[in-house]
Amino acid sequence: MSRLAKTAVAVLAALFVCPPLLSAQEATAPAAAPPAVPSAPIPYTQLRPKPAPVRRAAPARPAATKVQAPAPVVPTVVGALLPTTAQGARLTVGEALPPGELEPFVDGLVRDAMAADHIAGVTVAVVQNGQVVMKKGYGFASLSPARRVDPDRTLFRLGSISKTFTWIALMKEVEAGRMRLEAPINLYLPERLQVRDQGFTQPVRVRHLMDHSAGFETRQLGHLMERRYERERPLQQYLRQERPRRARAPREASTYSNYGVALAGAAVSYVADKPFERLVEDEIFVPLGLSRTTFREARPVRQGLPGPMSAAQAAGLSDGYRWVGGHFEARPFEYMGHIAPAGSASSTAGDMSRYMLMLLNNGTLENATVFGPVAARAFRTPLRRTAPGINGWAHGFVVYDLPGGVRGYGHDGETLSFRTRMVLAPALGLGVFIAANTETGARLTQQAPEALIRHFYAGEQSFPRAGDPALVQSANLYDGYYLPAGRARGGLEAFVDMLRGGVSSEVTPAGRLLLGGREWTPDGDARQGRFIDAMGNQRLAFNVESGGRTFQDSSGGDLFERAGFWRRPPTLALLAGLTALAALATLGGVVTRDRREFRQTSIQSRIALLQNTQAALWLAAIALFVAWAAKTGDAAEVMYGWPHPFLVVASACELVAAALTLATVVALPAVWRGGRRVDSWTPLRKAGFTLTVVIYAAFSAVLWTWGALSPWSG
Repeated sequence: MSRLAKTAVAVLAALFVCPPLLSAQEATAPAAAPPAVPSAPIPYTQLRPKPAPVRRAAPARPAATKVQAPAPVVPTVVGALLPTTAQGARLTVGEALPPGELEPFVDGLVRDAMAADHIAGVTVAVVQNGQVVMKKGYGFASLSPARRVDPDRTLFRLGSISKTFTWIALMKEVEAGRMRLEAPINLYLPERLQVRDQGFTQPVRVRHLMDHSAGFETRQLGHLMERRYERERPLQQYLRQERPRRARAPREASTYSNYGVALAGAAVSYVADKPFERLVEDEIFVPLGLSRTTFREARPVRQGLPGPMSAAQAAGLSDGYRWVGGHFEARPFEYMGHIAPAGSASSTAGDMSRYMLMLLNNGTLENATVFGPVAARAFRTPLRRTAPGINGWAHGFVVYDLPGGVRGYGHDGETLSFRTRMVLAPALGLGVFIAANTETGARLTQQAPEALIRHFYAGEQSFPRAGDPALVQSANLYDGYYLPAGRARGGLEAFVDMLRGGVSSEVTPAGRLLLGGREWTPDGDARQGRFIDAMGNQRLAFNVESGGRTFQDSSGGDLFERAGFWRRPPTLALLAGLTALAALATLGGVVTRDRREFRQTSIQSRIALLQNTQAALWLAAIALFVAWAAKTGDAAEVMYGWPHPFLVVASACELVAAALTLATVVALPAVWRGGRRVDSWTPLRKAGFTLTVVIYAAFSAVLWTWGALSPWSG
């Protein structure tokens, strides 16, 4: 990258780019912790000292091929938590985890992550072969007053793991014959919620919601989560008012959609003629004895909304935290009841252990049968054909390629403060659930299940993987800037998505692909588009038939499309910098110009006033964007405060400045014609004016295509 391009990127970062929008939540004013409460995590071994366990000698066996799998989402990569060289396999498939070794291993993972990543509290459950082999809490559910995490009593927000309950409820209706996967979803929705055609001939079918291929754009800022319960809406009202555009035809690509899952939940509720919260309680929670699992939230009773969670459940809720300024800040409760089927559930490690046992036992637990064999097969059968290592959505469940060649199923979850993961490995009879109540917990929750499986069941593997020199010859296939296909397609949210949602790809001289902050090595022929993480098992699959214009990562949650020159942040940054310089030069000329340079025709006089107004507007817009960006250190400022007044006013200034640019383009010939030489601008001033017109016009065109010139669309 040239020095100019690097400078452009720096300008963009300073002016526009905010942190990832769903990695934090707005903090309340920092409150000093009581003297007895620490401001950082206490290692588990200090909370409950215990003698070192006696390890049994592992029987000798041939080592299996071993792989490692870190976090699956490309744009939000975190560093490796685990050693770069794995130990030899301790167990073969069919052997159970030794409890005396399991607990110390998990203790070590959690202790190290809590200290390194500043996590207030963690809860873990491990089940195998029909038994709960471990459930444990670490750290604090609340710091003021101090309350430690109890695996049986402390409720953590599940985030998108909530979706698995929704898919179970839907598949129960399929098994009962009241819904069909191939039927249009509109058959199961009231008219006011039905999906509009919007120019597409193919209807959105039930199965399209389960593999996230309905084609909806993603819009979430300002409404996915609420911090004031007064803003909560019923599910049906939310789905009507926040209806997204259909950006592509059904089945064309898998692009993760919270709206699509909420729509599926509304359909199940409509068919069953029960409120969604009551439906999952009657069909799943009560039969399984999950007394501390609920989609309801902690708030006062309000007419028109589902009832709140019970007092006992609310008393066990963990606070959410953010680590900032060397201490934890407690977060306000994240209200998601308006989109409950997609993410509002809360649960304990104890309840999740029973849930995992039921899933591993094909829908039954003790004397309760939650779903039958049709659903059991569906939750282990991907709906989409994908490249090896890429999730194909097993009827709503995520498909994982785990260390040692083991196939897994489950789901990840994320709110502004909570990070969760549930991984099921039927071949091992194993289920792992882990949750953290701090936004920095993603690395732990993403890597811990794979670390456990690798440690006990996978063979030795050295990292990093070697690069392939042949990749350098194919760099043109993969170098570029890629945008997620599921992003918002218009307005200010589209503008922010294009700034923060993309990922750069570049082939290194060592024969690796640098993408998303990590390195990848070719998985086979360098021209086939298959890559594997140099430090793990995550994979990428480029569509080389299209010249590498698209790729998917292991999560399968979105399709990434190569962006053209005008849709790349460095281009926008360069034009923003040039616009600022042109505006400053214009206004500076008013002060520094001598008397002879003030000679002008009447049309030039009007255009000069227009030009000065433009310059002021562009500078005001840039200043407002800087002020807005300064407030986005906590992503909740973006989510809850969307659209921020600074952003709206900045967009309005840009819109007016862009409109005035059209006028200057039209007036450009008249400016150059002028009048008599002594009554007209000098050639140098005419040339300078022309240059500003070109810069402003280019910047206006790019802002328009990015959605930034629409202050009404926040």
